[in-house]
Amino acid sequence: MNRRNRLEIIHDMLRVTNDLGGKILPTHLLYKSNLSHERMKGYIEELKQKQLLMEMTEKDKIFFAITEQGRRFLMQYKQLTEFAEAFGL
Repeated sequence: MNRRNRLEIIHDMLRVTNDLGGKILPTHLLYKSNLSHERMKGYIEELKQKQLLMEMTEKDKIFFAITEQGRRFLMQYKQLTEFAEAFGL
């Protein structure tokens, strides 16, 4: 089994958030990104710092929402992987 690298984990977290309408509950992100709670917290902080995700509150619930910059990351990541695959990498 291949272990995911840092970029793949970030991609998975942003993709699942985007796929669920742009926002996700922390517990759902935890399960869908397949990370421990501690590791997810670290990634969340980094993604918030880099303005790829933002934290918001709605009806007393905390959500994470993908930002426009996060969507750009997803597009660029897709282009990069397609480029690499075209060369068999």
